[in-house]
Amino acid sequence: MKILCVLLPHFPLRCELMRHPGIIERPAMVTYTVGSQKLILDYSPELQGIQRDMPLQQALSVHGDVELLHAAVPHYWSVFNKLLDALEKKSPLVEGAELGDVYIGLEGLHLLYPDDAVMVSAIREAIPAAFDAHIGIAQGKFPAYLAALHSPPGGYKAFTGDIATFLKELSCDLLPVSLKSKERLHDFGLHTLGQVAVLLPGPLQAQFGTEGKRIWELANGDDDTPLYPRMTEEMLEENATLPSVTTSLDVMLMALEAMLSHAFTTLGPKGMGIRRITLWTRSWLSEHWECNIQFKEPVMTTKTALSRIKQVMENTPQPGPVEQLGMKITGLARQHGRQKGLFSEVRAKDHLLDDIRQLEFRLGGPQLYKITEVEPWSRIPERRYALKPLSQ
Repeated sequence: MKILCVLLPHFPLRCELMRHPGIIERPAMVTYTVGSQKLILDYSPELQGIQRDMPLQQALSVHGDVELLHAAVPHYWSVFNKLLDALEKKSPLVEGAELGDVYIGLEGLHLLYPDDAVMVSAIREAIPAAFDAHIGIAQGKFPAYLAALHSPPGGYKAFTGDIATFLKELSCDLLPVSLKSKERLHDFGLHTLGQVAVLLPGPLQAQFGTEGKRIWELANGDDDTPLYPRMTEEMLEENATLPSVTTSLDVMLMALEAMLSHAFTTLGPKGMGIRRITLWTRSWLSEHWECNIQFKEPVMTTKTALSRIKQVMENTPQPGPVEQLGMKITGLARQHGRQKGLFSEVRAKDHLLDDIRQLEFRLGGPQLYKITEVEPWSRIPERRYALKPLSQ
């Protein structure tokens, strides 16, 4: 499949520069917190020797005189989603799984865009000038990514035909595989894609398992990874900046109540309720807090939603005095009725199965199973029975 890749280098930092133009004169690092450790999310391009996910203390030992910015991840995703919305007006097949990395399917668009140059021009129109977009076109995601990575400023690079010569000198570190596999490749003396491409796939599979075949295919410029376009889902976003920083839960709940009331003025006439809310806060030191709340049934009133939110926030302390807070409302649905069974035992079983389905919805997959006969006549014990999700 013909793929167009758009790379937006240093996307989080550029979002911060759009919000705080004054920091453009100084090199900066964007940090995020994992537990008690602060790590690097993004950094100014001129800071040599800095890598993403590097501990902050290690980064400061290399470059001490920098501006430190705490990551506002919800803001970055909000900007990114708006950009993806604009790109979907150019092509219905848009994938944006990671901040700053976009893949666009070009199949069937030849009537709208007669050649690649016209398509690239349309894509650039949808991207704000503040982002330095690198664009590449090829058959498959990985070749398109490499083309974008080596595209000329303001232009694009397209791969057609055999690209083995181009890939020959590229580092194995560009492969979209696990860090452990990259380190093992270097341990075997395989530092470039060309060195991997000349091998037979068998030895790579023997050393790397199923990932070995994928490594060999990517090194030869073959990538059949499917495109996963965004699923359109109605979403509401609300946020507010408090008049003064606060640690009072009551003050935060008052702000959240106002946001919910505003959301329900939109949802109420549609008869829609809320199944999922992502809450986030930002402290006066720019520390980020986020929490996902699932509802067993679509909540239809502000009072019901706020009661659950209060319970969650009481059990989850904030990282510091809160200056800004907001919510992202997804999973919109209509309230559905439930017909009760005639017999109490049947009703109890139905309620139990419904609770199990809700649990699996929250945890993202089956959690309880039952043993089912498959091939009871088989001589191999493992084939006689299988596990089937209890909710099915």
